[in-house]
Amino acid sequence: MTTSSLELLWGTGERPSRGPKPGLTLDRIVTAAVAVADAEGLDAVSMRRVSTELGVGTMSLYRYVPGKTELLDLMLDRVQSESLPDAPPEPANWRTAVEQLARGHLALYRAHPWLLKVNEARSVLGPSTLRGLELCLSGLKGEHGMGLSDHETISVIVTVQSYVAGMARMEIQTAEAAKETGVSDEDFWEGQRPFLERAMASGDYPHMAQLAEDTFSREDDQFAFGLDRLLDGFETLVNARRASPDAD
Repeated sequence: MTTSSLELLWGTGERPSRGPKPGLTLDRIVTAAVAVADAEGLDAVSMRRVSTELGVGTMSLYRYVPGKTELLDLMLDRVQSESLPDAPPEPANWRTAVEQLARGHLALYRAHPWLLKVNEARSVLGPSTLRGLELCLSGLKGEHGMGLSDHETISVIVTVQSYVAGMARMEIQTAEAAKETGVSDEDFWEGQRPFLERAMASGDYPHMAQLAEDTFSREDDQFAFGLDRLLDGFETLVNARRASPDAD
């Protein structure tokens, strides 16, 4: 955990400059860094590159941000704020709250694919991150909540986020492969068709040979299917807790 990042995130670390007030601000720096990451990936983000985008000297950035580590912490909190509503949502029940959580995270990954490459095992908790968690908890522990323990409720959030990250990674890597190779996903699989047809005709793969033509072609359906099964599993636990509130 970096104290510098926390000071900047919570408004205690803005570095005032001497002399006339410059046009450069911490907000502009973070905005430029996010734009570079969105366009070219996380590896393209550096203090030098961001300063070039802003049309200032690299050393100017260090008056506001100590380095790339702190800049990344600020970027993470910034993009988290994009998915937050102006007011807490009022879901009809906890299933709606969990679905909103899942689809909100999927939209975030789609908007900022570089998030999948960030090690968030020790996230620096800024205002947007905490507000996002608070909104999640309001849906899972409110009047129409799950009735689970605090540990179980956090485990629900972690499980959903992990599922979404896995599905988003598959989707984003597919798009990246097409971009990097210049070969569309359709053309890639079409190139394998003659070999796969011979393999299926061999009789060695009877179950695969019986699969429908569109088995692997509906990503949105796959996401919804997996999410519904998670929700069904959670509902089994919720119902058990309601039937026996004192159960471990």
